[in-house]
Amino acid sequence: MSILVAVSPGHRSVAVPQLAAMLARSADTELIVAAVLPLTWPPLARNADVEWRDYLRGSAEIVLDHAASELGGVKATFLQHSARSAHRGILELIEEHDPSLVVVGSSSGGAFGHITLGSVNDALLHASPVPVAIAPRGFRAKPTTTVRRVTAAYGGTEAAKDLVLGAAGVAQSIGASLRIASFAVVPEGSVTAGVGLSAEQGIADEWVRMIDEHTAEILRDVSALPRTPALDGAVVGVGDSWARAMEDVEWAADDVLVVGSSSLGPIARVFLGSHATKVVRHSPVPVIVVPRGAAGELLEAAEDPGA
Repeated sequence: MSILVAVSPGHRSVAVPQLAAMLARSADTELIVAAVLPLTWPPLARNADVEWRDYLRGSAEIVLDHAASELGGVKATFLQHSARSAHRGILELIEEHDPSLVVVGSSSGGAFGHITLGSVNDALLHASPVPVAIAPRGFRAKPTTTVRRVTAAYGGTEAAKDLVLGAAGVAQSIGASLRIASFAVVPEGSVTAGVGLSAEQGIADEWVRMIDEHTAEILRDVSALPRTPALDGAVVGVGDSWARAMEDVEWAADDVLVVGSSSLGPIARVFLGSHATKVVRHSPVPVIVVPRGAAGELLEAAEDPGA
């Protein structure tokens, strides 16, 4: 299976090809690097239309050449694809090439070192049938870097448990360790039913205790899989904001965070719930967002001794 990499004809990204190369080296797979060009609409005068298309193709060639220079020797196919919109073009490429993963970047207007969902990747997350990897703005990886640790976000649901077990199979297949992470936000100075912050803190402490019990059980289930990755335990990040809760957990440059889609979303597509969206927006490492249907496939593969 290949990895599809979406680049913009007007933006020479370093983060996207370097993340894609790191993932491809880890999975020992090839890349399809595609520049999605907008179709001209409404039609222009003939000469203007030809000049505009030539300009777009030239811009795409520059971006693709730049992406090739950032791949560190990873084998890749390069192509241009025209579509009514960028996210529609990516979906058409997914249907045509059946990749195991799509890699996109953050909005250029976002904070450095974090993920910002612009119009293209936000629309893609509502429609993609395959996992979507998002590079934080400014992400860099050395030419030999592979994924060392897969951190699976766990929110306490059965679907989240399945995602963790599926992520364990992925971690084992690429030689990475597995860690489970949960996040609790206790707003400073908040009040619950007139009782005050102590009530909020008590609720958070009970939630952390419950998550610790659940993750200990999940780690036992992971140990029973046919092929078990190295286990890096479970952590809970606690803070008075999502940013501080994420910062409460230790992260490394060769980590990736795996997040599941909302249980309220379409079963075969990515759709983020409010908590998952906050985790993605505040993650300091690349995030892979997995649709519910794909999470089930990962779980089946992890539990299959012959896979």
